[in-house]
Amino acid sequence: MDKLTIRELMSPVDQFPRISSQATFHEAVVALEKAQEEFRSGKTKQRILLVEDQGKTIVGKLSPMDVVRGLEPKYDKIDSLKDDIRFGLPQIVRSMKDDYRLWQDPLGDLCRKAGDIRIESMLNVPGPTQSVKIEDNINTAFHLFATARHDSLYVMDGERIVGLLRFSDVYAAICRVIKACNIDH
Repeated sequence: MDKLTIRELMSPVDQFPRISSQATFHEAVVALEKAQEEFRSGKTKQRILLVEDQGKTIVGKLSPMDVVRGLEPKYDKIDSLKDDIRFGLPQIVRSMKDDYRLWQDPLGDLCRKAGDIRIESMLNVPGPTQSVKIEDNINTAFHLFATARHDSLYVMDGERIVGLLRFSDVYAAICRVIKACNIDH
């Protein structure tokens, strides 16, 4: 396993469909749907949508979960929500939902939101538990996948996003190594 590298397992950014950070919520939904259809039909290898700024620099990625969170932007005010759920404090979560009026009417004004909300407001950007350096040991990625439970990690070369390391690719590599072992039953 030590022979596996992030560089060889990652998917470079040029393999992904892209969308502008200035695109609307509606454009994001259409682009994600198109990416999913092209992936399912075999036209493309990727269904993750990368987001680029006006200078064509990749600044993040967009997933269906980001779109759902975009319906309720107040979640950004309570980032600890995920930790509270994980540590089994449902009463705190319920209280926070009530205090912030989360999901009171997320679909009520959907058409207006679809035209007004910009991708940059719901963008998933690389954080410390969501990225690895291109030269990092693959064990760093294993740790992040196991603890943070992401589907993919940003691969960074300095400050630049150069690719994504998908859990599915790492898992496939693990399976190949295990199957190559000479184990007699």
